[in-house]
Amino acid sequence: MQRWVTVLVGLAVVGLAVWIVVHNFHPPEPIGRSPRFYAASDAGDADALMAAYGDAHAPSDSGEPLLISDLLVANSPADGSVGMTLPGGAPVPPLPMAVPRQIRFGVVLVSYAGAQPSPGGGHVAARSKADAMVLSDRLFVTAQQDFHTAVQQGDPGSADDVGQVKLGILEPAPEYVLFTAAVNAVGGPIDTPRGYWIVKRLE
Repeated sequence: MQRWVTVLVGLAVVGLAVWIVVHNFHPPEPIGRSPRFYAASDAGDADALMAAYGDAHAPSDSGEPLLISDLLVANSPADGSVGMTLPGGAPVPPLPMAVPRQIRFGVVLVSYAGAQPSPGGGHVAARSKADAMVLSDRLFVTAQQDFHTAVQQGDPGSADDVGQVKLGILEPAPEYVLFTAAVNAVGGPIDTPRGYWIVKRLE
């Protein structure tokens, strides 16, 4: 009799544990930002934006150092396309599962009228977007041979090393180019809300 009571109590405990696990299960968050983030941002819906951004992008308690990028929320492109397509106009594919969680990079910025000011200061250039594209194409050729020289010829906000950035901070196009590039590879030019970027992955 006592043996049956022990078996029944054991089964009840196992059943309760399984129910708790199933009841509290939430699917893992995808890498990068959800398209809901950009849709909510474009619509100007602050509540939907916070729901789309969620706690998945909050700094973790894993003991890793807090980065400035942990505190930033990328601004959504004003016209819905800036930062959303790869150089050449192709749509951004999903990131491979093996991409690193964070990288360090340098950037050459080529600003144009209507772009957002760079975080590094300086004014937005008065050049047209077409002129900025021509200049960024020229600087890309230079950057492939001597990135530092291209940085010096770029607009304020350009730097050999801007620091580390985590997944989910940048718009899809610059994020894809940076996180899929080989170390020391140069990519771009990528149209972003801040202007054209030519990027070099440093680590």
